[in-house]
Amino acid sequence: MDADLLYIVERLRQRFPPLPPFPRLDPISQLVKSLISSRTKDEVSWPTFWKLVGLYPQWRQMMEAPVSDIERAIAQVTFAEDKAANLLLTLRGVAKEHPDFDLTFLGDMTVSDAHKWLQGLDGVAVKVAASTLNFSTLNRPSFVIDSHVLRVLQRYGLVSHAADSDKAYRAVMGAIPDWSAEQLIELHRLVKKLGQSWCQKWDVRCDECPLAERCVRRI
Repeated sequence: MDADLLYIVERLRQRFPPLPPFPRLDPISQLVKSLISSRTKDEVSWPTFWKLVGLYPQWRQMMEAPVSDIERAIAQVTFAEDKAANLLLTLRGVAKEHPDFDLTFLGDMTVSDAHKWLQGLDGVAVKVAASTLNFSTLNRPSFVIDSHVLRVLQRYGLVSHAADSDKAYRAVMGAIPDWSAEQLIELHRLVKKLGQSWCQKWDVRCDECPLAERCVRRI
């Protein structure tokens, strides 16, 4: 799989314009951003995040807010009701062990142990945990698999069509244990762009896809 992933990166680099700089948040901010971003476009999730932290500049304020107020603040994202409830559960879980909401200690743990800690919080699954570790200033090597990335991995034949995000994460990380955080971010961003363009859920344009010659869906 390592060679396949290197091929994917190289081919997509050639087809997409250079990626813009990646904005990094501190760990707790990235955790919150990730919790409200699922199945929501960046142009919606980012303004929603900044609105939320503008309303609640202190994490404890956010944690103690009525769930209805949080839901109203993030109303533009998908599944706002569920995300509001999960967000408060997650913040309460963090506060039990780290009332200062400082998650930089995760940088001193192994990636595996940091995942376990994060996924022990209510509302946090593998994608949010990986996003918190990889996208934040922690800059840890953990591959983020969203719905676009999972779809491409399945169609390309790198994981089975029955694989969920957990299985796909283990498969990819097992194949590229030495990749850096920056390499994993680039892989995520390039594959996600592919999933948003030629390899969408219902609009599949194999004739235009730069990976078509090796894709099992096309073959």
